[in-house]
Amino acid sequence: MEQLLAWTDDLSVGIEEIDRQHKELVNILNELHEAITQRRASTACVAILDKLIEYTRVHFTVEESLFRILGYPGYGPHHQEHEKLIEQIVGFQRKIKDENSNVTFELLHFLRGWLTHHILGTDKAYVPFLLSKGVERKLSTKTFWKFW
Repeated sequence: MEQLLAWTDDLSVGIEEIDRQHKELVNILNELHEAITQRRASTACVAILDKLIEYTRVHFTVEESLFRILGYPGYGPHHQEHEKLIEQIVGFQRKIKDENSNVTFELLHFLRGWLTHHILGTDKAYVPFLLSKGVERKLSTKTFWKFW
């Protein structure tokens, strides 16, 4: 099955844990695309959308925690982008549940565009700052905890 969004090195921000989380978001988006393409039941699509929303919140919490801990000056606008996306997805979700609508390709293309633009623009912009504050590109195998 053709993917809606394929992970490429262009999408990498160069920080292993953040890239791992971005890859998971891409995987969930592709899972939703597959469910819609195969015309699975609306409840299955809604369950995958719920999974996407939950994982998105987890990812945003990780990023924003790093920003607060390290004093990232772009925290405010980045946080606002995150909040706006969550509001938009919840709005789509509410419409789907309240109006008994289906998850549509329109929603998928919106999410793909947002994620791609956000990673390539806003997320890549914070990388030099995080690296300058000691965030390592790869997780150390010598420790059992993450930086955040």
